[in-house]
Amino acid sequence: MEPAEETKRIYEALRRWWGFTTFRPVQEQIIRAAMEGRDTLALMPTGGGKSLTYQVPTMAREGLCIVVTPLIALMKDQVDRLRARRIAAVAIHSGLSPRQIDIALDNCVYGDVKFLYVAPERLASEAFRLRVVRMNVSLLAVDEAHCISQWGYDFRPSYLRIAELRERLPGVPVLALTASATDRVAEDIMHHLRFAEPHLLRSSFARPNLSYSVRRTDDKNGQLLRLVHNVAGSGIVYVRTREATEQVADLLRGEGITAAAYHGGMGHAERSMRQEEWLTGKVRVMVATNAFGMGIDKPDVRFVVHYAMCDSLESYYQEAGRAGRDGQRAYALLLVASDDEGRIVRRFEQEFPPLDKIKDIYERVCSYLRIGIGEGAQTAQLFNIHDFCAREHLYGGTVQSALKLLQQNGYMTLTDAQENPARVMFCVSRDDLYKVRILRDELDHFIRTLLRLYNGIFTDFRPIDEGELATWSGYTPERVRELLKRLWQLRLIRYIPSNRSPILYLDEERLPKADLYIAPETYKRRQELLRERFAAMLAYAQNDTECRSTVVERYFGAGDQAAPCGVCDLCLARRRAERLRRREADTADERLSQALHERLTAGAADPRTLCAELGGDPARIAALVREGLDAGKIRSRDDGKLEIIP
Repeated sequence: MEPAEETKRIYEALRRWWGFTTFRPVQEQIIRAAMEGRDTLALMPTGGGKSLTYQVPTMAREGLCIVVTPLIALMKDQVDRLRARRIAAVAIHSGLSPRQIDIALDNCVYGDVKFLYVAPERLASEAFRLRVVRMNVSLLAVDEAHCISQWGYDFRPSYLRIAELRERLPGVPVLALTASATDRVAEDIMHHLRFAEPHLLRSSFARPNLSYSVRRTDDKNGQLLRLVHNVAGSGIVYVRTREATEQVADLLRGEGITAAAYHGGMGHAERSMRQEEWLTGKVRVMVATNAFGMGIDKPDVRFVVHYAMCDSLESYYQEAGRAGRDGQRAYALLLVASDDEGRIVRRFEQEFPPLDKIKDIYERVCSYLRIGIGEGAQTAQLFNIHDFCAREHLYGGTVQSALKLLQQNGYMTLTDAQENPARVMFCVSRDDLYKVRILRDELDHFIRTLLRLYNGIFTDFRPIDEGELATWSGYTPERVRELLKRLWQLRLIRYIPSNRSPILYLDEERLPKADLYIAPETYKRRQELLRERFAAMLAYAQNDTECRSTVVERYFGAGDQAAPCGVCDLCLARRRAERLRRREADTADERLSQALHERLTAGAADPRTLCAELGGDPARIAALVREGLDAGKIRSRDDGKLEIIP
């Protein structure tokens, strides 16, 4: 395609589908690289417009784009947004029934689908591998690309399957996207994704309109209230615990500020309601754990306050960056108490369990899910981590860290919370089922419909579509749920109603505890990475000399290109100090000038005598003398002495 024609198509797609006429910095470079078929790694901040870099080139030409992403909530959000623009998009993840997956994949082969979002765990499925080679794929986009690197903080073995996918799609360029990658991780990403040649494009992580501040105080409530009262508009306050969300929300409401609490332990309906109230402005401040924020696109957030330090600058930058996306001035405030560092170090040690503890948690998780030794490979299980921790009397942070290490060693992967379909598995064999005397024809008809629609239902929990069952059986969805409960009461099936929960995907069959192997180098590497990331967060909080934006940009690889922002607390303090110094210098100059005038009025004097008598800076006295000579107020006599011109 000629460059002029390519430019025309890119801007037509941008204007037609998104209503924009210009790109953000680096976006167009990334898009052109994709159009040229060049493998590219793009480092862009969260909220920096990553999705457009693969969406625009896909809409500017024929073919579909496969987007690999581990974030199911984000996947669904992107699909909904594309469909709202009348762009055909589908998502494949473990929360779908096999029939739903088959329909989606067939639409990608035979239909007009432009975007296929897929979780990395699904790349190994036979259904996907058989169909992907028949799709007209124009681009492979890999979101959260740092997950492919063992040097990254969130390594996922399932990402390594993307290299196999590239073999099935010869000639299709890859666009890898991440908001955080050191030079070592960037090299690892390009190596594992089999780039034809290294090609890295980096966007600026600067947020010129966002004023970063740190307050070291043991009166966090007072500092929080001062900001909320002085900065108009909506905001977010991030806290670490569920209890703290309620406590801080109560504090704000007591000051007449509309505030709501939000955390992962709330029901889906309640969270959705509170989120909607905040988005529409009925609630001004959302007090939340880090469960809040994914997919949130409220442009006019004026402040984000962190009541406690994050574990990393990556997390802090992402959460603080939810402020000021409309380009107007916004504030990111980090509150640090005198005992925060020690508390976080203790939590770090608690959250990083010894190897024996990881093996113990693995065994408890498998027992909790009722998975026997030798079973469970390639299955997806509903996993309520909060319920598990409560039952097993385990600290959530310890379990999260253990699961992360188990993921990095290829045993199991915990996805984010998602809407999950109902699941069913028969408790009796097919032969025994036919021996059961069903007293009602209605149940017999329903069982036959269930068996006709879903395979493998005697050996595994299978996702089912209650609406689909209603269509094929002739019953209402409400009646379908009643019949499923009836079969469960008869102990013919195990039935899990549709719900919102994380999914635990088992990459391997359950092993005996003694056979579980956690590579020591993986364990040590993760421990080092977590320490390094927290050390960077701590250095940011303790810094009191360098521009905060510069510290952040350098962390994300800007090097010497980062310039002071001029709006963070340290830049503003420096500007105030500079103004004060200038005022003091001006005042000193005025006093020195007056003293010089009075001395020369009293009689002529040579420069050496003036300096000795006035006691000021000789250079400053010389400058004032030059100003007087130039202005015609002072003259130099033949004997070298200076005098006032009458």
